[in-house]
Amino acid sequence: MGSSTADLVVFTHPACAGHDPVPGHPERPQRLAAVMAAFTSDGLRDCQVIDTPLATRESLLRVHEARHVERVFVAGASGRPVRLDPDTAMAPGSLEAALYAAGAATAAVDHVMQAPGRRAFCAVRPPGHHATRATAMGFCLFNNIAVGAAHALAVHGLERVAIVDFDVHHGNGSQAIFWNDPRVLFASSHQWPLYPGSGREDESGAHGNVVNAPLPQGSGGADFRDAWTARLLPAVEAFRPQLLLVSAGFDAHASDPLAGLRLLEADYAWLTGELVAIAGRHAQGRIVSMLEGGYDLDALTACTRAHALALRCGG
Repeated sequence: MGSSTADLVVFTHPACAGHDPVPGHPERPQRLAAVMAAFTSDGLRDCQVIDTPLATRESLLRVHEARHVERVFVAGASGRPVRLDPDTAMAPGSLEAALYAAGAATAAVDHVMQAPGRRAFCAVRPPGHHATRATAMGFCLFNNIAVGAAHALAVHGLERVAIVDFDVHHGNGSQAIFWNDPRVLFASSHQWPLYPGSGREDESGAHGNVVNAPLPQGSGGADFRDAWTARLLPAVEAFRPQLLLVSAGFDAHASDPLAGLRLLEADYAWLTGELVAIAGRHAQGRIVSMLEGGYDLDALTACTRAHALALRCGG
């Protein structure tokens, strides 16, 4: 790919700020504004911003059971707050936000598949990587990144899609959805032990298609880089993905209130550059990155900027 500036498009929608079921909850509407603030800075302000479409039921049903999709639709149509689990609730605007968030995944995949070298960042909420086939959990209603991966397989006929997840919490839903699918590699670093309790190193998938690198509380950038260099990046490289999807959670940052890792913006920039290089070798440069966690607003802006600049200029 070289080091030239790539096409980076931002998929978002104002309705993603309408998900606000629990006042004071860390997964709050202000997160979206903090993310978008990164795209007013030098090197990013000229990125094209596209309103994401709504997800179709067909795209949701590729990764979720019909009863789960129906439960979310019913709760969203009720016109009142509905708690789905101790951490996850819905308000009247939540269904629309979740449908736009999942819709971003399919639209972004379609965009990058249209031409080599395209990259996309999905600035959407609620996040998705904890949602399983049958349940909403961990602030997540639909599994956005899984919707994107399944769309790439079904619609674009890809044979190898990698999901890379650097959120501080393990993406249990993404891992479980693709546990039995050799076409999808799931590679994750995360704090452990921590919610949701999955993500041990010996969890390897039915086809060796799951690779986890758990990090103890207090781990910093050197530990993070070592885990990716020694274990995760070689697995992604060996898989030779035709498309690289990123669950971009920034809650492993040292300032984040929900966990205990100590990453800095430079660590996210470094890993993003490594992923861009792998995509350049195997995926014609195509990457879709999807926002997951990140709950300190200043750190969220700074990390998004570092990640997006590396997406645009790395490789």
